[in-house]
Amino acid sequence: MKKGLFKSLLIAAALLSFTACDNDNEKEVEPELEMEHRFVRILVNDEVSNEVSLVDPQKLTAEKFTAGFPKSALYRTAAGRFGALVNGTNNHVQLFDTGLEGHGDHVDVKGTPKFGALIGDGNKPTHFKSKGDEIITFNDGDGTLSIAQQADFHTTGAKMKLINAGNVAHHGAMTKFDNGTYAITEKDGSVAGSLPERVKIIDGTGKTVHPSSIQTKGIHGNASNGHTSVFGSASGILVVDQSGAQKLIPHPADFGDAWFGSIFEAAGVGKFVGFTAAKGAFLIDVDKGEVKPVLASADIMQAKIDLAGKNLVALMYNGEVKLFDLATGAEKVSGMVISPVARNETQKPQVEATARYMYITQPKSGELLQISTANLARIQRVKVSGTPYRLSILGFESSEGH
Repeated sequence: MKKGLFKSLLIAAALLSFTACDNDNEKEVEPELEMEHRFVRILVNDEVSNEVSLVDPQKLTAEKFTAGFPKSALYRTAAGRFGALVNGTNNHVQLFDTGLEGHGDHVDVKGTPKFGALIGDGNKPTHFKSKGDEIITFNDGDGTLSIAQQADFHTTGAKMKLINAGNVAHHGAMTKFDNGTYAITEKDGSVAGSLPERVKIIDGTGKTVHPSSIQTKGIHGNASNGHTSVFGSASGILVVDQSGAQKLIPHPADFGDAWFGSIFEAAGVGKFVGFTAAKGAFLIDVDKGEVKPVLASADIMQAKIDLAGKNLVALMYNGEVKLFDLATGAEKVSGMVISPVARNETQKPQVEATARYMYITQPKSGELLQISTANLARIQRVKVSGTPYRLSILGFESSEGH
Protein backbone atom coordinates (compact mmCIF):
# COMPACT_ATOMS: atom_id res chain seq x y z
CA MET A 1 0.00 0.00 0.00
CA LYS A 2 2.74 2.44 1.07
CA LYS A 3 4.97 1.35 -1.82
CA GLY A 4 2.12 1.95 -4.34
CA LEU A 5 1.39 5.40 -2.89
CA PHE A 6 5.08 6.36 -2.98
CA LYS A 7 5.36 5.23 -6.63
CA SER A 8 2.28 7.28 -7.58
CA LEU A 9 3.71 10.40 -5.93
CA LEU A 10 7.01 9.99 -7.81
CA ILE A 11 5.20 9.74 -11.16
CA ALA A 12 3.07 12.81 -10.38
CA ALA A 13 6.14 14.84 -9.40
CA ALA A 14 7.93 13.84 -12.58
CA LEU A 15 4.94 14.88 -14.70
CA LEU A 16 4.72 18.27 -12.97
CA SER A 17 8.45 18.78 -13.44
CA PHE A 18 8.24 17.94 -17.16
CA THR A 19 5.25 20.25 -17.70
CA ALA A 20 6.98 23.10 -15.89
CA CYS A 21 10.12 22.66 -17.98
CA ASP A 22 8.03 22.52 -21.14
CA ASN A 23 6.24 25.77 -20.22
CA ASP A 24 9.58 27.45 -19.45
CA ASN A 25 10.87 26.46 -22.87
CA GLU A 26 7.79 27.93 -24.52
CA LYS A 27 8.40 31.23 -22.79
CA GLU A 28 12.08 31.32 -23.64
CA VAL A 29 11.82 30.47 -27.35
CA GLU A 30 10.40 33.30 -29.47
CA PRO A 31 9.17 32.56 -33.01
CA GLU A 32 11.75 33.57 -35.61
CA LEU A 33 10.59 36.44 -37.82
CA GLU A 34 10.38 35.70 -41.51
CA MET A 35 13.19 37.10 -43.63
CA GLU A 36 12.36 39.24 -46.62
CA HIS A 37 11.76 37.31 -49.82
CA ARG A 38 14.91 36.29 -51.66
CA PHE A 39 14.03 38.14 -54.88
CA VAL A 40 13.01 41.51 -53.46
CA ARG A 41 15.36 44.44 -54.14
CA ILE A 42 15.24 48.08 -52.99
CA LEU A 43 16.53 50.78 -55.33
CA VAL A 44 17.57 54.04 -53.64
CA ASN A 45 18.94 57.14 -55.37
CA ASP A 46 20.46 60.35 -54.00
CA GLU A 47 19.41 63.98 -53.84
CA VAL A 48 22.88 65.46 -54.43
CA SER A 49 25.10 62.83 -56.08
CA ASN A 50 24.58 60.45 -59.03
CA GLU A 51 24.96 57.47 -56.69
CA VAL A 52 22.33 54.71 -56.81
CA SER A 53 22.16 51.85 -54.29
CA LEU A 54 20.62 48.45 -54.98
CA VAL A 55 19.84 46.91 -51.60
CA ASP A 56 19.47 43.17 -51.03
CA PRO A 57 17.16 43.16 -47.98
CA GLN A 58 17.99 39.56 -47.05
CA LYS A 59 21.73 40.16 -46.96
CA LEU A 60 21.38 43.81 -45.83
CA THR A 61 23.99 44.86 -48.39
CA ALA A 62 24.03 47.70 -50.93
CA GLU A 63 25.61 47.50 -54.40
CA LYS A 64 26.51 50.91 -55.86
CA PHE A 65 25.88 52.28 -59.38
CA THR A 66 26.09 55.67 -61.09
CA ALA A 67 22.97 57.26 -62.61
CA GLY A 68 22.88 60.00 -65.24
CA PHE A 69 21.57 62.61 -62.80
CA PRO A 70 20.78 63.04 -59.09
CA LYS A 71 17.33 63.81 -57.65
CA SER A 72 15.30 61.67 -60.06
CA ALA A 73 11.89 60.23 -59.34
CA LEU A 74 12.04 56.42 -58.96
CA TYR A 75 9.41 53.96 -60.16
CA ARG A 76 8.87 50.21 -60.46
CA THR A 77 7.88 48.87 -63.88
CA ALA A 78 4.76 46.71 -64.02
CA ALA A 79 6.80 43.60 -64.90
CA GLY A 80 8.88 44.13 -61.73
CA ARG A 81 12.29 43.50 -63.25
CA PHE A 82 13.21 47.12 -64.01
CA GLY A 83 13.21 50.41 -62.16
CA ALA A 84 12.77 53.75 -63.95
CA LEU A 85 14.63 56.94 -63.07
CA VAL A 86 12.71 59.97 -64.36
CA ASN A 87 14.42 63.36 -64.35
CA GLY A 88 12.23 66.11 -65.76
CA THR A 89 14.76 68.85 -65.10
CA ASN A 90 17.23 67.23 -67.51
CA ASN A 91 14.71 65.68 -69.95
CA HIS A 92 16.03 62.23 -69.11
CA VAL A 93 14.63 58.75 -68.43
CA GLN A 94 16.78 55.67 -67.85
CA LEU A 95 16.04 52.09 -66.82
CA PHE A 96 17.75 49.95 -64.20
CA ASP A 97 17.74 46.16 -64.59
CA THR A 98 17.75 44.02 -61.43
CA GLY A 99 18.44 40.91 -63.51
CA LEU A 100 15.40 39.22 -61.93
CA GLU A 101 12.67 37.92 -64.24
CA GLY A 102 9.36 36.72 -62.79
CA HIS A 103 7.57 33.66 -64.16
CA GLY A 104 4.58 33.36 -61.86
CA ASP A 105 5.60 30.42 -59.70
CA HIS A 106 9.35 31.19 -59.76
CA VAL A 107 11.98 33.81 -60.57
CA ASP A 108 14.88 33.47 -63.00
CA VAL A 109 18.19 35.32 -62.63
CA LYS A 110 18.98 36.96 -65.99
CA GLY A 111 22.46 38.39 -65.70
CA THR A 112 23.80 40.95 -63.24
CA PRO A 113 22.21 44.25 -62.11
CA LYS A 114 22.98 47.15 -64.47
CA PHE A 115 21.53 50.15 -66.27
CA GLY A 116 19.75 49.57 -69.58
CA ALA A 117 20.75 51.19 -72.86
CA LEU A 118 17.40 52.77 -73.74
CA ILE A 119 16.81 56.40 -72.78
CA GLY A 120 13.89 58.79 -72.85
CA ASP A 121 14.49 62.39 -73.89
CA GLY A 122 10.98 63.85 -73.89
CA ASN A 123 10.27 67.46 -72.97
CA LYS A 124 10.16 67.49 -69.14
CA PRO A 125 9.07 63.88 -68.48
CA THR A 126 7.27 64.01 -65.14
CA HIS A 127 4.45 61.50 -64.74
CA PHE A 128 5.32 57.79 -65.12
CA LYS A 129 3.14 54.72 -65.63
CA SER A 130 3.80 51.14 -66.67
CA LYS A 131 1.51 48.41 -67.96
CA GLY A 132 2.60 44.95 -69.01
CA ASP A 133 5.98 45.33 -70.69
CA GLU A 134 5.40 48.98 -71.60
CA ILE A 135 6.57 52.15 -69.86
CA ILE A 136 4.96 55.56 -70.42
CA THR A 137 5.86 59.11 -69.43
CA PHE A 138 3.77 62.25 -69.70
CA ASN A 139 5.99 65.09 -70.87
CA ASP A 140 4.93 68.33 -69.16
CA GLY A 141 6.93 70.50 -71.58
CA ASP A 142 4.67 69.83 -74.57
CA GLY A 143 1.84 67.55 -73.40
CA THR A 144 3.10 64.50 -75.33
CA LEU A 145 3.54 60.90 -74.24
CA SER A 146 6.70 58.79 -74.59
CA ILE A 147 6.45 55.00 -74.64
CA ALA A 148 8.85 52.02 -74.87
CA GLN A 149 8.72 48.24 -74.64
CA GLN A 150 10.86 46.16 -72.27
CA ALA A 151 12.34 44.23 -75.22
CA ASP A 152 14.18 47.43 -76.21
CA PHE A 153 15.56 48.36 -72.81
CA HIS A 154 18.98 46.90 -73.62
CA THR A 155 19.04 47.92 -77.29
CA THR A 156 21.98 50.25 -77.94
CA GLY A 157 20.80 53.65 -79.18
CA ALA A 158 17.12 52.93 -78.46
CA LYS A 159 14.87 55.85 -77.49
CA MET A 160 11.32 56.10 -76.23
CA LYS A 161 8.73 56.69 -78.97
CA LEU A 162 6.77 59.97 -78.96
CA ILE A 163 2.95 60.12 -79.15
CA ASN A 164 1.53 63.56 -79.96
CA ALA A 165 -2.10 63.93 -78.90
CA GLY A 166 -2.42 67.60 -79.90
CA ASN A 167 -1.99 68.82 -76.34
CA VAL A 168 -0.48 72.00 -75.01
CA ALA A 169 2.15 72.04 -72.24
CA HIS A 170 0.71 71.31 -68.80
CA HIS A 171 1.35 69.30 -65.63
CA GLY A 172 -0.47 66.21 -66.83
CA ALA A 173 -0.95 62.48 -66.41
CA MET A 174 -2.06 59.38 -68.26
CA THR A 175 -3.00 55.71 -67.87
CA LYS A 176 -3.20 52.80 -70.29
CA PHE A 177 -6.27 50.60 -70.64
CA ASP A 178 -6.45 46.87 -71.32
CA ASN A 179 -7.78 47.57 -74.84
CA GLY A 180 -4.57 49.44 -75.76
CA THR A 181 -5.91 52.98 -75.56
CA TYR A 182 -4.66 55.73 -73.25
CA ALA A 183 -6.53 58.11 -70.95
CA ILE A 184 -4.64 61.41 -71.11
CA THR A 185 -5.23 64.78 -69.50
CA GLU A 186 -5.79 67.89 -71.58
CA LYS A 187 -5.79 71.60 -70.75
CA ASP A 188 -8.55 73.80 -72.13
CA GLY A 189 -7.44 76.96 -70.34
CA SER A 190 -10.54 77.30 -68.17
CA VAL A 191 -8.42 77.14 -64.99
CA ALA A 192 -5.34 79.30 -64.43
CA GLY A 193 -2.03 77.57 -63.81
CA SER A 194 -0.46 74.35 -65.09
CA LEU A 195 -3.11 71.82 -64.03
CA PRO A 196 -5.33 70.25 -66.72
CA GLU A 197 -9.12 70.28 -66.57
CA ARG A 198 -10.17 67.35 -68.78
CA VAL A 199 -9.35 63.74 -69.72
CA LYS A 200 -9.73 62.25 -73.21
CA ILE A 201 -8.96 58.79 -74.60
CA ILE A 202 -6.49 58.36 -77.47
CA ASP A 203 -5.02 55.48 -79.44
CA GLY A 204 -1.34 54.69 -80.00
CA THR A 205 -1.07 57.28 -82.79
CA GLY A 206 -2.44 60.12 -80.68
CA LYS A 207 -5.84 60.15 -82.38
CA THR A 208 -8.80 60.91 -80.08
CA VAL A 209 -11.00 57.83 -79.63
CA HIS A 210 -13.32 59.28 -76.97
CA PRO A 211 -13.39 63.04 -76.26
CA SER A 212 -13.70 64.49 -72.77
CA SER A 213 -17.27 64.81 -71.50
CA ILE A 214 -16.56 66.42 -68.10
CA GLN A 215 -14.75 69.67 -67.35
CA THR A 216 -13.18 69.98 -63.90
CA LYS A 217 -11.51 72.77 -61.95
CA GLY A 218 -8.11 71.04 -61.98
CA ILE A 219 -6.71 67.49 -62.08
CA HIS A 220 -3.74 65.91 -60.28
CA GLY A 221 -3.01 62.29 -59.36
CA ASN A 222 -4.36 59.16 -61.02
CA ALA A 223 -4.38 55.37 -61.10
CA SER A 224 -5.97 52.59 -63.16
CA ASN A 225 -6.94 48.93 -62.94
CA GLY A 226 -6.87 48.47 -66.72
CA HIS A 227 -10.52 49.12 -67.50
CA THR A 228 -11.24 52.09 -65.20
CA SER A 229 -9.00 55.07 -64.45
CA VAL A 230 -9.44 57.39 -61.48
CA PHE A 231 -8.16 60.99 -61.40
CA GLY A 232 -7.96 63.38 -58.46
CA SER A 233 -9.90 66.54 -59.24
CA ALA A 234 -10.94 69.75 -57.50
CA SER A 235 -14.48 69.08 -58.75
CA GLY A 236 -14.70 65.53 -57.40
CA ILE A 237 -13.14 62.17 -58.16
CA LEU A 238 -13.11 61.79 -61.95
CA VAL A 239 -13.75 58.22 -63.10
CA VAL A 240 -12.98 57.39 -66.75
CA ASP A 241 -13.96 54.03 -68.26
CA GLN A 242 -12.14 52.61 -71.28
CA SER A 243 -15.50 52.77 -73.11
CA GLY A 244 -15.30 56.56 -72.87
CA ALA A 245 -17.91 56.94 -70.12
CA GLN A 246 -17.01 59.52 -67.44
CA LYS A 247 -18.47 60.43 -64.06
CA LEU A 248 -17.64 62.40 -60.91
CA ILE A 249 -17.80 60.92 -57.40
CA PRO A 250 -18.33 63.66 -54.77
CA HIS A 251 -15.78 64.20 -52.02
CA PRO A 252 -16.88 63.62 -48.42
CA ALA A 253 -19.15 66.42 -47.16
CA ASP A 254 -16.58 67.92 -44.77
CA PHE A 255 -13.80 68.27 -47.35
CA GLY A 256 -14.46 71.92 -48.20
CA ASP A 257 -11.78 72.93 -50.73
CA ALA A 258 -9.65 69.82 -50.09
CA TRP A 259 -9.32 67.15 -52.79
CA PHE A 260 -7.23 64.08 -53.57
CA GLY A 261 -3.94 65.12 -55.17
CA SER A 262 -2.72 61.51 -55.06
CA ILE A 263 -4.60 58.39 -56.20
CA PHE A 264 -3.32 54.84 -55.71
CA GLU A 265 -4.58 51.53 -57.05
CA ALA A 266 -5.12 48.94 -54.30
CA ALA A 267 -5.07 45.97 -56.67
CA GLY A 268 -5.21 43.41 -53.87
CA VAL A 269 -8.69 44.56 -52.81
CA GLY A 270 -10.00 45.82 -56.16
CA LYS A 271 -10.37 49.44 -55.07
CA PHE A 272 -8.52 52.77 -55.11
CA VAL A 273 -7.12 54.97 -52.36
CA GLY A 274 -7.15 58.76 -52.43
CA PHE A 275 -4.81 60.85 -50.29
CA THR A 276 -4.82 64.52 -49.35
CA ALA A 277 -2.56 65.95 -46.66
CA ALA A 278 -5.45 68.09 -45.44
CA LYS A 279 -7.81 65.20 -44.67
CA GLY A 280 -5.99 61.85 -44.85
CA ALA A 281 -6.32 58.58 -46.78
CA PHE A 282 -9.68 57.31 -48.06
CA LEU A 283 -10.84 54.13 -49.80
CA ILE A 284 -12.62 54.78 -53.11
CA ASP A 285 -15.15 52.25 -54.43
CA VAL A 286 -15.85 53.38 -58.01
CA ASP A 287 -18.63 50.82 -58.57
CA LYS A 288 -20.64 51.98 -55.55
CA GLY A 289 -19.50 55.60 -55.76
CA GLU A 290 -18.43 55.46 -52.11
CA VAL A 291 -15.56 57.21 -50.34
CA LYS A 292 -14.71 55.95 -46.85
CA PRO A 293 -11.86 56.95 -44.50
CA VAL A 294 -8.99 54.55 -43.86
CA LEU A 295 -7.15 57.10 -41.74
CA ALA A 296 -8.70 60.56 -41.44
CA SER A 297 -5.81 62.73 -40.23
CA ALA A 298 -3.93 65.89 -41.17
CA ASP A 299 -0.74 64.49 -39.60
CA ILE A 300 0.20 61.95 -42.29
CA MET A 301 3.61 62.69 -43.80
CA GLN A 302 3.34 59.94 -46.40
CA ALA A 303 0.71 57.38 -47.38
CA LYS A 304 1.60 54.40 -49.60
CA ILE A 305 0.10 51.10 -50.72
CA ASP A 306 2.21 47.98 -50.15
CA LEU A 307 3.57 45.97 -53.08
CA ALA A 308 0.67 43.50 -53.16
CA GLY A 309 -1.94 46.26 -53.02
CA LYS A 310 -3.53 44.98 -49.83
CA ASN A 311 -2.36 47.33 -47.07
CA LEU A 312 -2.03 51.07 -46.51
CA VAL A 313 1.14 52.32 -44.84
CA ALA A 314 0.89 55.75 -43.19
CA LEU A 315 4.07 57.43 -41.96
CA MET A 316 3.22 60.20 -39.49
CA TYR A 317 5.10 63.43 -38.78
CA ASN A 318 5.63 62.37 -35.16
CA GLY A 319 7.67 59.32 -36.30
CA GLU A 320 4.88 56.78 -35.91
CA VAL A 321 3.92 54.31 -38.62
CA LYS A 322 0.45 52.78 -39.03
CA LEU A 323 -0.48 49.77 -41.15
CA PHE A 324 -4.09 49.21 -42.26
CA ASP A 325 -5.75 46.19 -43.87
CA LEU A 326 -7.63 47.65 -46.86
CA ALA A 327 -9.99 44.67 -47.09
CA THR A 328 -11.37 45.28 -43.59
CA GLY A 329 -10.23 48.82 -42.79
CA ALA A 330 -8.71 47.54 -39.54
CA GLU A 331 -5.46 48.88 -38.14
CA LYS A 332 -3.02 45.96 -38.08
CA VAL A 333 -0.08 47.53 -36.29
CA SER A 334 1.24 50.92 -35.18
CA GLY A 335 4.32 52.22 -33.35
CA MET A 336 7.15 54.73 -33.27
CA VAL A 337 9.89 53.89 -35.77
CA ILE A 338 11.76 57.15 -36.53
CA SER A 339 12.36 60.54 -34.93
CA PRO A 340 9.74 63.26 -35.47
CA VAL A 341 10.02 65.20 -38.74
CA ALA A 342 9.31 68.93 -39.07
CA ARG A 343 6.61 69.79 -41.59
CA ASN A 344 8.88 72.31 -43.28
CA GLU A 345 11.75 69.81 -43.64
CA THR A 346 13.06 70.06 -47.22
CA GLN A 347 13.84 66.38 -47.73
CA LYS A 348 11.57 64.09 -45.75
CA PRO A 349 11.91 60.33 -45.16
CA GLN A 350 10.26 58.18 -47.84
CA VAL A 351 8.43 54.90 -47.20
CA GLU A 352 7.56 51.78 -49.22
CA ALA A 353 6.48 48.32 -48.05
CA THR A 354 6.20 44.64 -48.86
CA ALA A 355 4.02 42.22 -46.91
CA ARG A 356 6.88 41.45 -44.50
CA TYR A 357 8.82 44.70 -44.16
CA MET A 358 8.60 48.47 -44.40
CA TYR A 359 11.50 50.47 -45.82
CA ILE A 360 12.15 54.07 -44.81
CA THR A 361 14.94 56.37 -46.03
CA GLN A 362 16.85 58.54 -43.58
CA PRO A 363 18.13 61.61 -45.51
CA LYS A 364 20.24 62.93 -42.63
CA SER A 365 22.09 59.70 -41.76
CA GLY A 366 22.32 58.23 -45.27
CA GLU A 367 20.57 55.03 -44.24
CA LEU A 368 17.72 52.80 -45.32
CA LEU A 369 15.70 51.30 -42.47
CA GLN A 370 14.17 47.84 -42.74
CA ILE A 371 11.29 47.44 -40.27
CA SER A 372 9.40 44.19 -39.70
CA THR A 373 5.63 44.51 -40.09
CA ALA A 374 5.30 41.66 -37.57
CA ASN A 375 7.46 43.41 -34.95
CA LEU A 376 8.07 47.15 -35.36
CA ALA A 377 10.83 46.98 -32.75
CA ARG A 378 12.95 44.96 -35.14
CA ILE A 379 14.77 47.65 -37.17
CA GLN A 380 17.78 46.92 -39.38
CA ARG A 381 19.90 49.67 -40.99
CA VAL A 382 21.71 49.67 -44.32
CA LYS A 383 24.08 52.45 -45.32
CA VAL A 384 23.16 53.75 -48.78
CA SER A 385 24.23 57.20 -50.09
CA GLY A 386 24.89 60.52 -48.36
CA THR A 387 21.42 62.00 -48.86
CA PRO A 388 18.94 59.30 -49.99
CA TYR A 389 16.18 60.88 -52.06
CA ARG A 390 13.66 58.28 -53.32
CA LEU A 391 13.24 54.50 -53.14
CA SER A 392 11.39 51.87 -55.10
CA ILE A 393 10.75 48.17 -54.42
CA LEU A 394 11.81 46.05 -57.38
CA GLY A 395 11.87 42.31 -57.98
CA PHE A 396 9.27 39.94 -56.57
CA GLU A 397 7.77 38.76 -53.29
CA SER A 398 9.05 35.25 -53.97
CA SER A 399 11.93 33.06 -52.86
CA GLU A 400 11.36 30.37 -55.48
CA GLY A 401 14.12 30.04 -58.07
CA HIS A 402 15.55 27.17 -60.11
